[in-house]
Amino acid sequence: MKNQLIMGAANQYRTWRIPATRVADDGGARWPDDHRHRPARLIDESIRNWDTKIHHPFHLHQPDRWYKTLPPAEMLPRNEALGGYIFVCNNETMQEDLRRQLLGLPQKYKDSVRAITPGLPLFLYNYTAHQLHGVYQAISFGGSNIDPTAWEDKKCRGESRFPAQVRIRIKKICKPLEEDAFRPILYHYDGPKFRLQLSVPEALALLDLFEEEEA
Repeated sequence: MKNQLIMGAANQYRTWRIPATRVADDGGARWPDDHRHRPARLIDESIRNWDTKIHHPFHLHQPDRWYKTLPPAEMLPRNEALGGYIFVCNNETMQEDLRRQLLGLPQKYKDSVRAITPGLPLFLYNYTAHQLHGVYQAISFGGSNIDPTAWEDKKCRGESRFPAQVRIRIKKICKPLEEDAFRPILYHYDGPKFRLQLSVPEALALLDLFEEEEA
């Protein structure tokens, strides 16, 4: 029974990645920058040894420099695959996020965001309303200044205040989650702060919460 549950969760996760993965495979998605570190084709994920390590073939291509711009508490352990990502907004920037179908974070997250691949589940935390919105899906690889005019810095024209970016599509419009519902799933550090990178089990747990809210 336990193995059946694990395989069911793994299959559910794969269904999220298949449509956008095909786009990438057919040449519809490109690495925004630094092609030297990118594989020619997106490698499909396989999820094994759920209770210990998750062997993630694509994870093998992640260069060590992705771990240099954030402190260890804000990063997944190196042996864990990236299962999803939470972006942050307020009431003002959320409207631009959705209008542009683009999510962004400050410069210090640029290397972390580069780990995002097409098909990855994404979520948007509105810190003004204290709610988690979803569900979104990456349709590009994460990169820097995909659209430098987004959230333009008024002091530096042509530069974005949130240059760590990824293009998205709305996978499903769900009722937003309140903090007391989703925070227990997340990894916390330094008091109320939570890690934006999600492991595969964390991402699946959030997807399940959104499904429960719709039921």
